[in-house]
Amino acid sequence: MNTRREERRRAAIEKQIDENLRRVYEQDTTQQIPDRFLQLLDKLREQE
Repeated sequence: MNTRREERRRAAIEKQIDENLRRVYEQDTTQQIPDRFLQLLDKLREQE
């Protein structure tokens, strides 16, 4: 009986980790690229 309880607890923890990782990824992908980085990319393109 404890095994099933542990399995449910572990599944709940894994689900929470997945949700948190998804939130972090979504936040990261919605942030704008800093101007310094865009300027660096422009310089690199000019060198090609």
